[in-house]
Amino acid sequence: MCGRYALYGPHSRLREQFGVESADLEERYNIAPSQDAPIVRCGADGERELISARWGLLPSWVKEPGKLAQPINAKVETAGEKPMFRHAFKRSRVLVPASGFYEWVPVAGYKQPYFIRPVGGEALFGFGGLVEHWDGPEGQVLTFAILTAAANDLVRPIHDRMPVIIRPEDYAAWLDHDVTDGLVVRELAGEYPSDEMEAYQVSRAVGSPRSQGPELVEPIG
Repeated sequence: MCGRYALYGPHSRLREQFGVESADLEERYNIAPSQDAPIVRCGADGERELISARWGLLPSWVKEPGKLAQPINAKVETAGEKPMFRHAFKRSRVLVPASGFYEWVPVAGYKQPYFIRPVGGEALFGFGGLVEHWDGPEGQVLTFAILTAAANDLVRPIHDRMPVIIRPEDYAAWLDHDVTDGLVVRELAGEYPSDEMEAYQVSRAVGSPRSQGPELVEPIG
């Protein structure tokens, strides 16, 4: 499960890590489902581009979107076979830039949020994502879902699932429309090293989608 994440820091991080420009991008400390967020895809000219899409996948073939759940996550183990995800899994993969993501641990009477980020907080994650378009009465709507995998050793005590995190050296292959073999795609989505991540407790205020601000990612306790 990945239900909240953040994207903040210098714009140069996106340029250096993903090869895209982001001059107008605002800092986001609590990105929630149904909100628009930036994703990186391979454009028609073969160049990477940063675009905005809504979090919650809506495939193009859906006739009545109000009657269908719009998933925010897809299991990497089965996405290549399920009708909801299989087209995008083969042909329309994206990267979802993130400074880190949140998960919650049940404790006595409440759930304690943790923030999980690259060690030191100076880099970004590139979550493996799927993007689809839906043609509605007001034009084309782009939507995305974040792939998830079994948690690594760092995340497992917090949650049994975590976002698929693509290594920078695999970005080109992940975004390549010609890479359609499901086995190859799953190899690109292999387990991310625990020693390149860190996790710590943060304020319970992140539980409200209305909460924003750098204090949400500050360690507590």
